[in-house]
Amino acid sequence: MHSQAKKGFTLIELLVVIAILAVLATAIVVILNPSQLLKQSRDSTRLSDLAALNSAIALYLADYASAAFTSSTKCTGNINPSGIACAGNVSTSTVVTGTGWVTIDFTDISSGSPLARLPLDPVNNDTYAYAFKSTASPTNTFEIDARMESSKYSSTTPASSMTVNTKDGGNDDDFYEIGNDPGLDLE
Repeated sequence: MHSQAKKGFTLIELLVVIAILAVLATAIVVILNPSQLLKQSRDSTRLSDLAALNSAIALYLADYASAAFTSSTKCTGNINPSGIACAGNVSTSTVVTGTGWVTIDFTDISSGSPLARLPLDPVNNDTYAYAFKSTASPTNTFEIDARMESSKYSSTTPASSMTVNTKDGGNDDDFYEIGNDPGLDLE
């Protein structure tokens, strides 16, 4: 009589494979750091939001002949970039008619507003929010600020080559600053 050999894996072999997979999964999670990837994603959104807003304001200034800023400060949260006091000036309105958190009426642009709505910070709380400040003197200057969250983009890691807070030309290394104000130091 021929005995048939049983085919399959032993318990030891299965445990070894499971242990190897667990070690690999742990190594991947440690290396990729999903928390930092999410923070980097939100920072990328912040950078693109502020770039789009900066472009829209530049188009407004170039297109609208009687553009005249009022001296104003608006924020989407209670952040306080250097010189911009947000307390009492918080608005999360995203309308582009000048009554949102950016006090410019983008509908005055001859081709229409380049933005469907004003962007809000992906987190939008008292730590991570957007701030807008404009002044009539010097003529029509503005600054938009946001705090970066990830170690890749923020000034908490000075060795990072991607640190945008310290390379933006602004006066506050804790915030990313963009605008047309020389030195980005509206106060």
